[in-house]
Amino acid sequence: MNTSGVNQPTIQFLGAAGTVTGSRFLLEHQGTRVLVDCGMFQGLKELRLKNWADFAVEPESVDAVILTHAHLDHCGYLPRLVKLGYRGPVYLTEYTGKLGEVIMRDSARIQTEDAAWAAKKGFSKHNPPLALYGEADVDQALTQFQPTEFYKRTQVAPETFVTFHPAGHILGASFVEVEFFGKRLLFTGDLGRPDHPLLRAPGVFPEGQFDAVITESTYGDREHEARSDDFQTVINTTIDRGGSVLIPAFAVDRTEVILVRLRELVEEGKVRNVPIYADSPMALKALAFYRDAIDKHSPEIRDDITETWHGRDPFDPGTLVELMTVDESKSINTPPQPSIIISASGMATGGRVVHHLRSMLTNPKDSVILVGYQAVGTRGRNLVEGAKEVKMHGEMVEVKAQIASVQEFSVHVDGNELMKWLEVAKSRIKRVFVIHGEEGAQETVVQRIERELSVDAVAPTDASRFEL
Repeated sequence: MNTSGVNQPTIQFLGAAGTVTGSRFLLEHQGTRVLVDCGMFQGLKELRLKNWADFAVEPESVDAVILTHAHLDHCGYLPRLVKLGYRGPVYLTEYTGKLGEVIMRDSARIQTEDAAWAAKKGFSKHNPPLALYGEADVDQALTQFQPTEFYKRTQVAPETFVTFHPAGHILGASFVEVEFFGKRLLFTGDLGRPDHPLLRAPGVFPEGQFDAVITESTYGDREHEARSDDFQTVINTTIDRGGSVLIPAFAVDRTEVILVRLRELVEEGKVRNVPIYADSPMALKALAFYRDAIDKHSPEIRDDITETWHGRDPFDPGTLVELMTVDESKSINTPPQPSIIISASGMATGGRVVHHLRSMLTNPKDSVILVGYQAVGTRGRNLVEGAKEVKMHGEMVEVKAQIASVQEFSVHVDGNELMKWLEVAKSRIKRVFVIHGEEGAQETVVQRIERELSVDAVAPTDASRFEL
């Protein structure tokens, strides 16, 4: 039941309710406020405008922030919270901190550039156009980071403790156990799959009783495709007709996973040996952290990876070209020979991939392979749904290239994998809040939890508050 009482600790859902972005969950009791995740809204304009809305409470009144991982929809609002006055600690794992810095700096750059472009073109309601936050806000946020080890129970605020557990989603990602004024909660963050090519499978559900589990449901209404030949088939047929392949990919983890798969396919002789361009400064910085984790035998990395690839590069079949500069990126807008280009962003909403799309979408020899979740309202979603033209840089661009959707690279659990992970603790969970999914996915997971696990479940609405 939705309540607003003050006698018990409460949780308020400030994002990721009925949508997959903007993860922010506020715990409150006796004057203590703790925020779990601090994500940015993405996708539809009505969602993006929420980033500009007043925060639910005075930011300086928050005692601590806990981040599950470094994706923008979980950490990207933090510099804005800091800009608005938050000066408390930010608890996260080592690699969430490293990757979070890369992602937030890139976001600040985009915010600043977008504001400058809006000023030049005169299409902002602000005069002058404003950035949500800038580089200085990121600098300040970084000073508030408190890197925390996995499995170490750490006090973060009065009568509040957190324990991070590896989630197997991206490097540094965790599901977090939070003890809040005697209530025991588990936030899944984004839960990874059992077969990630680099990371260990998600840790087992912790022992003991839990008053509430707050679980993602991104792919809760579907089952992931088994690995097929679709990926290599699209690549080879494109190259054979003299075209190139563009793969919009999230800079953090998705690029790494794709590179590992391409290396395997090239070495097995299943994909033509052509240049592979990694064209995203952010992705290349993230790639360096993955290489670092492998070389350091990080406990997050699978044993077979550290044993086989220590001192070697699992991402390069010998044809990988890493493009850092703008000029290097421009040189492949019209690829000089059949090639494979991996570029951010994964939903084709911004970044260098947009420039490649603009030149390649009109070429029927080329292909675009979409390999990740495409949120409603994004350019990637429009392409998946068969759009004949898409808007880019203020103009409509005709879609003549082949468009393919290959979902074997997802690093989110699907509905069956999520239920299997929860099932081991069904007798120890009092209640489940289902978040971080579109409405259909959320409701499917709610129904399955109640039917299969016999646990009370609810899909919160935006800004709803519940007693724990």
